[in-house]
Amino acid sequence: MDEQLRQRLLTLQKIPGMVGRPNPLPLGIPAIDKVLGGGLMRGVLHEIAAAGEIHLPAAAGFALGLAVSAPSPRLFWITEDMGLAESGVPHGAGIDAFGFAPERLVMVSAAHRRDLLWAMEEALRCRAVGAVIGEMRAGGIGTVAVRRLSLAAAESGTLALLLRAAPPRDASTAATRWIIGTASSVPGREQSEREIRPRFTAHLVRNRHGPAGSWTLEWSDNDERFIFATHAQPVAAPAFNRSHRQVA
Repeated sequence: MDEQLRQRLLTLQKIPGMVGRPNPLPLGIPAIDKVLGGGLMRGVLHEIAAAGEIHLPAAAGFALGLAVSAPSPRLFWITEDMGLAESGVPHGAGIDAFGFAPERLVMVSAAHRRDLLWAMEEALRCRAVGAVIGEMRAGGIGTVAVRRLSLAAAESGTLALLLRAAPPRDASTAATRWIIGTASSVPGREQSEREIRPRFTAHLVRNRHGPAGSWTLEWSDNDERFIFATHAQPVAAPAFNRSHRQVA
């Protein structure tokens, strides 16, 4: 079954003119787009993990910032019931601050992990959906499930984002894996304290199309996209391959 899914996915990506073949969604930052092979690929699965529980809002914000760039007007956000109980639901005003109308967001809650994965797969198969965010709490996900999600995304060309509450220890078969944390924000010369832009430390620890990298980004309300944080210090990539060390 696993091998059949893998072969089916490879076949879809090789068919000329296939709607779901990977194509880039530029972030608008040349240095990152170059590393990604032109931008974040649609029609494949990407993993976005919080550096720790306290960084989950930053990871969710990063995922939302990527998802709102998708051309389709619909975004599905699917989460486990436990996630809603612990973190709540996305706030309408916060979504609007990302330049995304809240009425374009469809929230789905699932009682069990298998239900979340099923709902993600079904949403990804709908070509009227631009992006799907699946929010998982702690725990692993099997390679068969990852490939099923990748296959569903490939068939429709939808942007698939798997949001995880902590850095996973399992090997990734997703196109990219990001570890996201919060970064200190300070008002610039033309900003007041009320206009402080949220900042993110973005560690690209797996990239099927190129090298890894680490950046400090901030969300620009004017541009409605991520930009390099001004006057940011270089970010050192954490040692995620050392099991005895925890990510701060």
